[in-house]
Amino acid sequence: MKQPQRNRWKKAAAEAAAMLIENGMVVGLGTGSTAELFVDALAARIRREGLRIWGIPTSKRTAARARRLRIPLSTFAKHAEIDLAVDGADEVELGTLHLIKGRGGALLREKIVAAASKRMVVVADESKLVERLGSLVAVPVEVVPFGWQDTQRRLERLGANSSLRLMGGKKAYITDGGNHVLDCAFGPMPNPEDVAHQLDHVIGAVEHGLFLGFAQGAFIGGPEGVKVLRKTREG
Repeated sequence: MKQPQRNRWKKAAAEAAAMLIENGMVVGLGTGSTAELFVDALAARIRREGLRIWGIPTSKRTAARARRLRIPLSTFAKHAEIDLAVDGADEVELGTLHLIKGRGGALLREKIVAAASKRMVVVADESKLVERLGSLVAVPVEVVPFGWQDTQRRLERLGANSSLRLMGGKKAYITDGGNHVLDCAFGPMPNPEDVAHQLDHVIGAVEHGLFLGFAQGAFIGGPEGVKVLRKTREG
């Protein structure tokens, strides 16, 4: 699959999801290449239709893009609840719509926004669909810099094959929250809920990229257009 083709599929999915936005909504704005296409599509609707919305971004990068496109931004201090969060995903599990997120480095803020939202939908291309989470990518785990090596050992005792995420192959990647990211490969997970429970209790871990039970729908771009997937089973 060629990247230009995938980009067209992602753009179509993002534009379809942007049609969900209604006047007066508070919208969670995700992070990553597909989420950026959604932000672009939302900005186009605002210009074209005079749509009045407020966005709550999940990263400094998304906030900067939204400001350039003149999307009004808000905060949790002004809006305690988000009507709809739209974000990308690194993997989408068929049936459950469980997700792995965080390759863009914004997993902590993305999960805060998802948890504060009445509804969350995902935009992606069909290459992100899997039967079991962990089939394609590792699970990002955001960890505090102090003692990260000890945190890594704790994660590896849970069965993770982990590596510290680097910037430019040298320095440790730093999240917007000032933390490091350990990418933890577990392989295909028959019970991601059990893995998530274990990760929730690792000392030194701030948050992890298993988003279980958050997404109610997924806009998936592919060669036959955009398909809308709904949750059909619990995890």
